[in-house]
Amino acid sequence: MKVVFAGTPEFAAVALRALHEAGFEIPLVLTQPDRPAGRGMQLQASAVKQYALAHGMEVAQPLSLRMDAKDPQRAEEARAAHERLLGLDYDVMVVAAYGLILPRSTLDIKPCINIHGSLLPRWRGAAPIHRAIETGDVETGVTIMGMEEGLDTGPMMLMERVAIHDTDTTGSLHDKLAALGGRMIVAALRKMEQGQLDSVPQPEEGVTYAAKIAKEEAKLDFSLPAEVLWRRVRAFNPFPGAQGLVDGVTVKLWNAELVAGQGAPGQLLAADAGGIVVACGEGALRLLELQKPGGKRLPAAEFLKSFPLSGKTFS
Repeated sequence: MKVVFAGTPEFAAVALRALHEAGFEIPLVLTQPDRPAGRGMQLQASAVKQYALAHGMEVAQPLSLRMDAKDPQRAEEARAAHERLLGLDYDVMVVAAYGLILPRSTLDIKPCINIHGSLLPRWRGAAPIHRAIETGDVETGVTIMGMEEGLDTGPMMLMERVAIHDTDTTGSLHDKLAALGGRMIVAALRKMEQGQLDSVPQPEEGVTYAAKIAKEEAKLDFSLPAEVLWRRVRAFNPFPGAQGLVDGVTVKLWNAELVAGQGAPGQLLAADAGGIVVACGEGALRLLELQKPGGKRLPAAEFLKSFPLSGKTFS
């Protein structure tokens, strides 16, 4: 079976690696254009592109796949990509966190299958892993689905569940789901080869949408209950990183736990080797790993050596 692959970040690269190692022929890889990254803002290839080039795969990076795009360059690149797909010998397109909308013109060429990091129809959209943790879901998973023009609305082919533990962050849960997605897409294509890949429509009830994470969401409001903030610290690790403001200085908060405590929201209740305890609207949060501007992520005890908090409050 010949597979065109479309994806961009590490979540997708794990799936591409699984397909390649399973022996599927991959005549073309689509990924987003290189983006500036890091302190030097140098152009950086996506994780998918890096893997594809390292293994001799052809890579295309159109700005858009919509031939009706208003921007002439985007429209031209979309037409070129469309012609390439029309002339290519392949059986199926696999999509994972590509980041570009696949228009009807692309979906109509060959079957398109998506790897989605949630239990559909819950958490359709861009940030299903973040939102599952932030909301307090006790489980999530991966759905292999057929693609259509709606946002993650296509029929479901395979689904597997994963428990969300209290210690899970978006980073740790991402890695679990990426590995699971890689195994599941290989299984799905094996079933397709044998004519045994069935699908069922998504339920009409239980639909939720996982909006893209905005950097503005990172700032914590300590008037909220501690449990809400604890989930956000985990959900925003590694991106964008939860933040607290201390005397006008933004401090990133990477790890925390719920503890008993009472005081005015943002009040410092304790600051020692065991952690930094901050009162919230309900309960308290013990901050375990923090980072000051320009510094490294540090355990609370090490952080306090260079950033004393006596008499200060979080806001």
